[in-house]
Amino acid sequence: MSDIAIRIEEVSKMYRLGAVGSGSLVQDVNSMIARVRGKEDPYQKIGQTNDRSSKGDSDYVWSLKDISFDVRKGDAVGIIGKNGAGKSTLLKILSRVTAPTTGSIKIKGRIASLLEVGTGFHPELSGRDNIYMNGAIFGMDRREIRSKLDEIIDFSGCERYIDTPVKRYSSGMYVRLAFAVAAHLDPEILIVDEVLAVGDAEFQKKCLGKMRDVNNKEGRTVLFVSHNMGAVAELCRSGIVLSNGHLKFAGTNSDAIAFYSRIDANQTTNDYIADEQKSQLKQNYISFVKIKGEHGNSQSEFLFDNKIILQIGLKNNEKKIDTTISIALLNKKLNRVFTIQKQISLNSNFCTLEIALPSSLIAPNLYSFNIVSYIHNKIVFDSIDNICPIKIIDNGTELASAEGLDYGDIIVGSEWKVTI
Repeated sequence: MSDIAIRIEEVSKMYRLGAVGSGSLVQDVNSMIARVRGKEDPYQKIGQTNDRSSKGDSDYVWSLKDISFDVRKGDAVGIIGKNGAGKSTLLKILSRVTAPTTGSIKIKGRIASLLEVGTGFHPELSGRDNIYMNGAIFGMDRREIRSKLDEIIDFSGCERYIDTPVKRYSSGMYVRLAFAVAAHLDPEILIVDEVLAVGDAEFQKKCLGKMRDVNNKEGRTVLFVSHNMGAVAELCRSGIVLSNGHLKFAGTNSDAIAFYSRIDANQTTNDYIADEQKSQLKQNYISFVKIKGEHGNSQSEFLFDNKIILQIGLKNNEKKIDTTISIALLNKKLNRVFTIQKQISLNSNFCTLEIALPSSLIAPNLYSFNIVSYIHNKIVFDSIDNICPIKIIDNGTELASAEGLDYGDIIVGSEWKVTI
C-alpha cells in the first residue's frame, strides 16, 4: 500500500429511517450478540437499496452497499452521482464522522474535510479562534498555525470580520473561512463536498485554483464531490460514479463523466417523438430525433472533445422519401451557431439518418436544435424548433464560450449514414 492513500474494501452503511439508533433495546442486544459471535447482524438482512423514488417496505436502508476502490497518493478523484446516491455518506465515513456498518477503510495521511457549512466551527468563537482550534485538531502547534494565519485570512477575504463570532457570518463567509482553513493547514488528503456551491462564482474559481495547486504542485490527494461537471472535469483525473448507494463506475475522469451522463440521460430522456396522428397529413415528416454519445447511448451532456450523434427518423406517406434535411444548432439565446444539411432521395417510406458532429467542434455552453424537412423550392414538409437540449462541458481546455454569438448560416462538414 506504499502508493495508496485510501483503500476502501466492501464498505456498507445502513440507516434506520425515522429513528436515532436502532430504536429498541432488543434490537441493540441482538445486534451486539451477533457481532460477538462473529455472525451477520440480523437486521442487515432486511435492509433495502437506497432508492428515494420508491416507498419500500422496510425501515432499514443501505445508504452505501459493498463499495470498494483505491485512491492513489497525489490523485484528484471526482465523486459524482445524483442527490441521494451516497456521496456525502461516503465522505463522512472517510472523514470518520460516522463509522461504516460493514467493511474496512485504510487511510495513509492526515485528512482535512469540508463537508457542510460550518462543520468543525464553534459558533461562539471568532474566526481567528476557530482557525487556531481547527489547527489544533489537525495536530499543529500554535507556532505552525500562526505561520499560516495571515495566508488563511487573506485567502478567505474575511479580514474585516475575523475577530467576530462566526455565528454572525453568512453561509458564504462560513464556506470561505472553512475552505481557507482546510486547504492551508497542510493535510495530506483534502476532502471537499459540494458546499462550494454556496460561494460566489469568483470564490468558486479561486477554490478550484487552490485545490489544483494543492494537487499538482504539492502532490496531495484530493477527493471532490460536485454536481458541476465542468469543475470536476477541470480539477480531477480519476472519477467514480455512485447510484442508489452502489458503485457503478470507477476509472478516468472523462470516462466517469460520460458514464454518468449516459445513465442520467437514460433516466430523463429529452428525445423528440412526433405525433403520428397529426403527421399523417404531411408528405414527408420527422418521426423522431435522438441525441447519442459515440457508444450509442442516449446522452444530454458531453465533454468538449466528445463526439455527438444525432439520430433522425424520416417517414413518407407516399412510399418515396425525397427531401432535404437541414439541422441548425442553436445557442441558449436561440441564435444559430451553424447549419448542416443533406439531400435524401429513397424509394422507401422510412429511413434513419445518423449524423456525427465531430469532437472539439462546439464550444462549452447550452444548445438545442432546429430541424427542417423541405425541397429545393423551399416548400417545407416539416419543421421542429428548439428540441433536444444538450450541454457541452469544458474539459479543462479553457475555451472561449459561444454564448451570445450569432454565427449565422455556417455550413460545416459532418459524417452521414443512411439506413433503410
